[in-house]
Amino acid sequence: MGGMEYPVIERRKTRPVTVGGLTIGGDAPVSVQSMANTRTADVEASCAQVATLAAAGAELVRLAVPTRDDTAALREIVRRSPVPIAADVHFHFDRALEAIDAGVAKIRLNPGNITDRDQVRRVIRAAADAGVAIRVGVNEGSIIARRPSLAAASESGGQGWPPPITEGGWKAETRRPLAELMVEKLAQYLEVFEEMNFRNLVLSAKSHDAVTCVAVNRAIAARWDYPLHLGVTHAGTRETGAIRSAAALGTLLCEGIGETIRISYAGDPVYEIAASLELLYSLRLRPRRGIELIACPTCGRLQTDIVPIVEAVRAALADVTEPITVAIMGCVVNGPGEAQAADVAICAGAGKALLYVHGEKIATVPADRIVSAVVEQVRKMVPPQ
Repeated sequence: MGGMEYPVIERRKTRPVTVGGLTIGGDAPVSVQSMANTRTADVEASCAQVATLAAAGAELVRLAVPTRDDTAALREIVRRSPVPIAADVHFHFDRALEAIDAGVAKIRLNPGNITDRDQVRRVIRAAADAGVAIRVGVNEGSIIARRPSLAAASESGGQGWPPPITEGGWKAETRRPLAELMVEKLAQYLEVFEEMNFRNLVLSAKSHDAVTCVAVNRAIAARWDYPLHLGVTHAGTRETGAIRSAAALGTLLCEGIGETIRISYAGDPVYEIAASLELLYSLRLRPRRGIELIACPTCGRLQTDIVPIVEAVRAALADVTEPITVAIMGCVVNGPGEAQAADVAICAGAGKALLYVHGEKIATVPADRIVSAVVEQVRKMVPPQ
């Protein structure tokens, strides 16, 4: 609601990719996705989690399909899902074919795990016939951990593909920059997609290391115009994952790179959605939905404990979907400036607070009425349902 104007991030131009009813790339806003941690074969648990993630704001949900039982469950999950479903396929190309047949909107292939060109061609044909998008996602682990076995397969005349990246073998490869190796692996894998003129592609390259993620995605963005799925893999718990993901994804998004994101945590994936949305809101890449709560850093100047006030206001206004800015400030240094910029604000002192609406001071309220006064003013701004 505020009236200030800020700089706008200029996003790179990419081709649009259709994923069910969702568009990734082109002029579409950066989309948010997550991955279920249920066993996909458990239809009820998987449908329940997909619904929870969608309600939290996920626009695409990915499910792991390591077994035939998992792909057998997909048809019902897809039927009941409020958002497009992607299938995460590793090692067995048959799982990709089964997932496509079950009606998923997108599949993910890892160049390090399905390497036989003929198998990949079969997947591409099936995806093209069904209008299914493919994400080609290369991870640091598939470049490093599996390299010796791929090299051995190639040397023995097996079906390992893409081939080893250098003639020097495993030790020589590890001396090259990881980001460079990941881009080369991706380029080799994409040869068969380009040969078959399959363009409904999303690309990704992930590492647990934020700096590597930034470097490899910059290189990919400079080389191809396919939309990019951004993420930091194995980011850890919410505490570490939030920082690592914000470091990498925030840097890239500020440079206009990235068309869909997943912030991944160990644990309940619903928390991934809130973090992803807050990142996009903070960069003004998505219009904020709900309250933007601003609070001061609780230094020694405070005369009122504002932490419980902030939490009470957040809880009381959790249902608001309008983009309203609320500032809870605790001293005269930063308080007045934030109050003038917010839709609703309080500047708290000893036992009382000044209440502002759209930058204008309208009242002085006692400490025990701060929360109710803020909530009352916000409710006046929310259109009747």
